[in-house]
Amino acid sequence: MTIKEYPEVLLVEDREEDATLTIRALKKYNLINDIKWLEDGQYALDYLFGTGPEKVLQAVPKLILLDLKLPRVNGLEVLEQIRSSEGLRSTPVIMMTSSKEDVDIKKAYELGVNSYIVKPIDFANFAEAVKQVGLYWLMLNQPPAPSQK
Repeated sequence: MTIKEYPEVLLVEDREEDATLTIRALKKYNLINDIKWLEDGQYALDYLFGTGPEKVLQAVPKLILLDLKLPRVNGLEVLEQIRSSEGLRSTPVIMMTSSKEDVDIKKAYELGVNSYIVKPIDFANFAEAVKQVGLYWLMLNQPPAPSQK
């Protein structure tokens, strides 16, 4: 296995339109230099834990933007795995989803999500929400230093 630098933001989103809009908004406001987009929960777990084809040793992105409803492994299961990992536990995870269901919101917070955002349907509002998330979590938030194993 090799060690690889992780991107500033890991975006786990199955809808190409939402992923494109998120990436565009973050780049438009110069909030990121590097983002990795993965389309399903299993890819995210493989990527984060080095179990996929890349065989990358675990490193930590600055922020994980995670959709709830994903193919193969849903966002709540991905979140649970992240929070059970000593190396990833303190990484900010923002759930960005279309679900307003109380059961989903409650479960996400029980599993340790840092923030739960319901995606606005309107393009301009969605871009503004992504901008605000990026400003706070990438510019204002002060995370702990990554743990070295």
